[in-house]
Amino acid sequence: MVQDRAVNDWLAGLVMHSKYELKTGVLRLEKVQVEILGLSTSPSSGGAYALILNEINGTRRLPIIIGTYEAQAIALELEHIKPPRPMTHDLVKHIIQSFDGSLNEVQINDLRDGTFFARILIQKNGEIISVDSRPSDAIAVAIRFEAPIFVTAEVLREAGVDAEPSAAPAAPTKRTVIKSTPAEKAVRKTESDKTRLDLLEKNLNEAVSAEDYELAARLRDEIEKLRGQRGD
Repeated sequence: MVQDRAVNDWLAGLVMHSKYELKTGVLRLEKVQVEILGLSTSPSSGGAYALILNEINGTRRLPIIIGTYEAQAIALELEHIKPPRPMTHDLVKHIIQSFDGSLNEVQINDLRDGTFFARILIQKNGEIISVDSRPSDAIAVAIRFEAPIFVTAEVLREAGVDAEPSAAPAAPTKRTVIKSTPAEKAVRKTESDKTRLDLLEKNLNEAVSAEDYELAARLRDEIEKLRGQRGD
């Protein structure tokens, strides 16, 4: 509960402006929980990245353009890659915890002139503290706390897109194949996979040492994919 009168006055003004509802001192709004679907490069945005959020109980997706550093911060945490030194969002987590605070949730709560706005809701001593934030920073901090991510229903209606149905698989093309015995195929594949895995792990260690986290995240994806195929 926020007890400071000035803060309550400010919240009341926000309710009137943004069509939120204030009940017993708690700010309530219609919101939808989302999860991170993935990150992709955005050639039309000068090397920035598109963070794709997916509606958990629905089919809508919300793409948000974010910077390279924030994309790295999100990718590293999702891939469980620990940098040699704490990143900014790790520092934010440590500061919140050092003051006996916890992160309740983050909300993407507004869209103005093509720019998304978010807030981080921190709980301390029974009080909810709302901190203004960029969505990319809010999400980078949220995943470090394993906190839920929400988007207001209004923002999702305005900027969300329905997921396209999966395209039908293309018909296989005919080609000439020189057949090998199953044993020959298994030996060649095992040797090839082991060599590739060793090389990927070597490159991953070098990328982390050089603090090239974007490359490290891609290499970790390849390693996990290859291990999954091998059944490691």
